[in-house]
Amino acid sequence: MLNDNLANVLSHVLNCEKIGKTECKVKSSSLAKKVLSIMQEAAYIGSFDETLTTRGGVLSINLIGAINKCGVIKPRHAVGYKDFVKFEKRYLPAKDFGIIIVSTPKGVMIHSQAREKKTGGKLLAFCY
Repeated sequence: MLNDNLANVLSHVLNCEKIGKTECKVKSSSLAKKVLSIMQEAAYIGSFDETLTTRGGVLSINLIGAINKCGVIKPRHAVGYKDFVKFEKRYLPAKDFGIIIVSTPKGVMIHSQAREKKTGGKLLAFCY
């Protein structure tokens, strides 16, 4: 039984990216759709669309070969907007290279947007 749907989605996307597939299908959830839309805005994946089945939704994701590594951050650390630098050093390979996805009271966004809006939140995922 798999408990963390976001971790399953990101690991499947990374595995499909590594073996050179251009499309992958994963189970849908609202958090996964938000994270994938942020990755799409940052140009790490192509378009994705949801199809409903009798067992729930399935997301079809077009991969463009831009992901080197992505994954979830566990435990989901609570971070103030001044402390993002510490976690950038921990999860990203270089400064201003890659994104950390954060769940804030103002919605799910990239860590640089959260810093501009001066809001903290919980770390969800990283991608570079």
